[in-house]
Order: sequence, then C-alpha cells, then structure tokens
Amino acid sequence: MRNLPPLTMLRVFEEVAHHRSFNRAADALNVTQGAVSRQIKQLEEYLGISLFLRTPRGLTLTESGSALAPHLSEAFDQMERALQAVRVPNLRQRLRILAPPTWSARWLSPRLRTFLQRYPDISLSVTNHLDGETAGELDCRIRFGLEQAVHCHSELLVMERHIAVASPELFDGEQAPELNAHPLLHILHEGRRLRVWENWLEAMGRNDVDADSGIEFSTLDQVIHTALAGGGLAVIDRQMIERELAAGSLLPITPVEVIGPYGYWLDIAAERKGLSKVQRFQDWLGLVSNP
Repeated sequence: MRNLPPLTMLRVFEEVAHHRSFNRAADALNVTQGAVSRQIKQLEEYLGISLFLRTPRGLTLTESGSALAPHLSEAFDQMERALQAVRVPNLRQRLRILAPPTWSARWLSPRLRTFLQRYPDISLSVTNHLDGETAGELDCRIRFGLEQAVHCHSELLVMERHIAVASPELFDGEQAPELNAHPLLHILHEGRRLRVWENWLEAMGRNDVDADSGIEFSTLDQVIHTALAGGGLAVIDRQMIERELAAGSLLPITPVEVIGPYGYWLDIAAERKGLSKVQRFQDWLGLVSNP
C-alpha cells in the first residue's frame, strides 16, 4: 500500500502554489479560504515542514515547497493524461448516493451547486430508500449514527450541534419562552426517541423540566415545521436550520450548544473506494464539511 496523504491535500497545495494565494486557490476550487488553509496546515503537519512563508506581501514557497510543487504538478499531469487515454469521450458518470432525507434537503442541497460546477461530467442520484434491485448500484451512503461502520471505509463528516429553538411568536419581546410552558418536540430514530432534550437540559443544569413530555415525530422536518408554526420548543442540529436561523423564523432560546453524540458519516464499500466519481465526492465533502 502506498504511503500517501489524501489527494485533496496535494491538489489544494498545487493550487495554492500556482496562485500564491489562499483566496484565489479557494475561488478556483469552489471552496472557502478556511478550507484551503486547513488542508495546507494538515499537509504541513503530515510532512513536518513549512511549505509557505506568510509575508506582508503575500505567500511565498519555502525551499521545500518549491521542490515539491513541480513534482506534484507533473504527477497530476501524468494522472490526467493516463485517465483521458482510457476514458470514453463525453461519458457522464452517475454517482448514486443513499442519504437521510432531511440531511439531503437541508445540508446537501444548498451546497450541491459547487460540486456540479466543479465536476460537470458527474450526474447525481440522491435517494433515501434502498431496495434489492438498486442496492448493487449504490456508490456511497451518508449515515446518521454514533460511530464508524465496520467492513467498509467510514469517516465522520460532521457532528450534530444542538441548540434549543422556538418561533419568535413564543418570545415575549426578548424574553425566551419558559421550557415548562410549551410542548417539547421530539424526533424518533429507528423507532426510538433521540435523547437530545435530555442532553441539552443536562448541559443547562436544568432538572425541573420533564424531558419525557411533549410530542414525538418520525422525521426532523416535522419537528422543524411544528416549531416554525409555534407548536412547541425543539432541540435541533443548527446545521439543519441555517436558513431559519438566518431569517429569524427560529430563534435560539439560549446560546448553549451541545455537540454530538450523533453525527453524519460517509460510508464507502471497499469495491467502490477506488472509483474516481466516489473519490471526487469524498474529497469535495471533506472540503465543504470543514470550512
């Protein structure tokens, strides 16, 4: 097995070395400047050296960075030529993804434009249901869970970041609603209630609220829509309600935020790991998940 860092790091380094700018490299890669900076930092930690000097006039390559850059560019050129030599002309690849419906609608969809701009030769098929006929065609899976899957490549994308929210109509001016005055909204996962309220109340040091009371829903979207309508209070992963928080249609009850314990994982079967379309999606997810 080759001892190489993720190709994403090397691709980002090549782009920064070319532009001598994190911002211009980020624009070229359709990611944030923070994502580029993070990838460079991880590559420098992997190599144990500095690749760039930060000066008032901008970035310059170190001696090691100058030695590495042309070799990487040549390697990427050779890879591109080899792939183009065997690739069917104008072939569009279809990437089939299994993902939770709320994650797809609220996290993936707002970010997909950058993926499609970057990889116009890939067509996407995103579904939340798998049957026997299509199981063999699946390329990768986004899974909501506590830990890595076994017998496949499994990596954490993002941890949940829970906050308690309510509709503005339940606030009295700037005064947040009392927790005991409104129904608590709960989400079920695989038939069991997630303990998001218990974890949040523990972080708040509140033992005067009955976390067992309230209304249960089978999907997170039902919880969100009920909260938007003023039907109760909800503890929700803030990454799933970015638009509502920005618009002010849902307001945090307090600034307290609870990380995890659940998160979203990318699972790739061993026989799919080497496919270019899967690798591209994996690299892109790594960038947009850690801006």
